[in-house]
Amino acid sequence: MGLFSKLRVTHDRPMETLAASGRATSPASRSEHAHAPRGGRPSNGLKDFLWHLDGIAHGSLLDLGPVWQSTVSFFIERGFKVYTEDLLGAWKEFQRAEEERLRALPPGEEPGEISPAARAQRFLEGSLQYPAETFDAMLAWDLLDHLENELATRVVARLAELLKEDGVILALFHSRKPEGFHRYRVLDAQSLELLPAPGPFPVQRIYQNRDILNLFGRFRSSKTFIGRDQLREGLFIK
Repeated sequence: MGLFSKLRVTHDRPMETLAASGRATSPASRSEHAHAPRGGRPSNGLKDFLWHLDGIAHGSLLDLGPVWQSTVSFFIERGFKVYTEDLLGAWKEFQRAEEERLRALPPGEEPGEISPAARAQRFLEGSLQYPAETFDAMLAWDLLDHLENELATRVVARLAELLKEDGVILALFHSRKPEGFHRYRVLDAQSLELLPAPGPFPVQRIYQNRDILNLFGRFRSSKTFIGRDQLREGLFIK
């Protein structure tokens, strides 16, 4: 796999952050939250993501956020098999279980390896468990902003293994620390919905262009779009 092409940056039109909120708490086959947002955020990243997927028949897509019926239906209608895995939710649950395990240790018993690398390894032993090159596309949202450095690096490496050759990832990055946490879902072919929600973790770091290049070094090309809402969209092709 080749290295990145030079990072390309373009600017979107003014973008609207949504005021209404909702959370998906049930499987995709059930109804979504009754209080849906009233509008959407234009997304050039999503448009390019869909352009890259055009012509793929019976593709597979992995959504790394919670289940949203609108997102699932949008891609199913385009012939994709959709998988969802809320990785931030799983990481929060893993940390809770780790804390309980450490509290339950008998006095004098060694806790085992607790370095960031060891914790990341244990977490990934139970997450993102799919055969290599399963997916044509992935929606990573702003997941990486909220993960520890060691885990973010290992997650991207795992995603690269699970992505088919010429597969694509759409990821979001904050250009500055956001005021609140959002979940994301696809509204239509040109826009996303941002839904305010309780944040499982604060933003761990703000990635600069060079940081993103290094993080996705196994991918052969990249493109980013920076919106006036300080949210950067990245498109990464393996």
